[in-house]
Amino acid sequence: MKKLISLIVLSLLITFSGTQSTEAAPISSIKTEAFKYLGTPYKYGGNSTSGFDCSAFVQQVFKDIGISLPRDTGSQYQQGKAVSKSNLELGDLVFFNTTGKGVSHVGIYIGDNKMVHSASSKGVSVVSIYDPYYWGSKYIGAKRIAEEAATEVKAASTEVNATRGEVAMVLANKLNLSSSKTTSNFNDVQSNSAYFEAIQAVSEAGIFTGDNNGNFNPSNHLTRAELAKVLVNAFDIKAGSGSYSFTDVSASYWAAPYIQVLAQHNITRGMGDGTFGISDQLTKSQLNMFIERIK
Repeated sequence: MKKLISLIVLSLLITFSGTQSTEAAPISSIKTEAFKYLGTPYKYGGNSTSGFDCSAFVQQVFKDIGISLPRDTGSQYQQGKAVSKSNLELGDLVFFNTTGKGVSHVGIYIGDNKMVHSASSKGVSVVSIYDPYYWGSKYIGAKRIAEEAATEVKAASTEVNATRGEVAMVLANKLNLSSSKTTSNFNDVQSNSAYFEAIQAVSEAGIFTGDNNGNFNPSNHLTRAELAKVLVNAFDIKAGSGSYSFTDVSASYWAAPYIQVLAQHNITRGMGDGTFGISDQLTKSQLNMFIERIK
């Protein structure tokens, strides 16, 4: 049975990875969006057009293109993929140490060795990251954010959705879970089902539960919100730093804490339009992508 499960999981993973692809990050308009705020004054702790600090400005511009970022510079530095100074692209976040105590300033790279940022002296303005008088010597690194958001949006475009049985199979294999029970915990899962042992295992581990009628519903699809809870529980992911907002996730929404945890660990960046996609059915490529991002 274990060998059969491994073969099925391998087949599922090949199918999932085969449907996942990447495309150019949705940042072609980021310079235009950022330039809308040119001249806005700097305000310590400010997060509106009456005055931005550096991280609030960056957060606002990315929000304008549908990507959620945490509020403070330190948390923003924990996001995305590190890129070298020689490989910077439009939309990369560039970070600086202006206090001698680590990351303290952030801007958005716009090409030609320049960034747009909210500076305490000039407000939202453009400057060279190689500025010999100040910024050049303060540079400490860069992160690419939009590429991961684009991957998640692209993964959503596939029409192949993951069933509860398939998710149970993948998680049981990933977590090396097994069950020795020969009788089913659920009315609709027979012992000769290919998903039988996996469903038993994830049920016993407390990762999945059935409905009020005692059914597991292995052929039903999961929503992205439901998966958020499943992943946090399955991998015991603890709350991280930073606060994220998605337009379709209210503070009182039942899955809000789980979605927040995934965002804090850079496992999700949302759908590229400011939403998480709480009611969207989970696609197979999204499942594979989320699991790959869990460290």
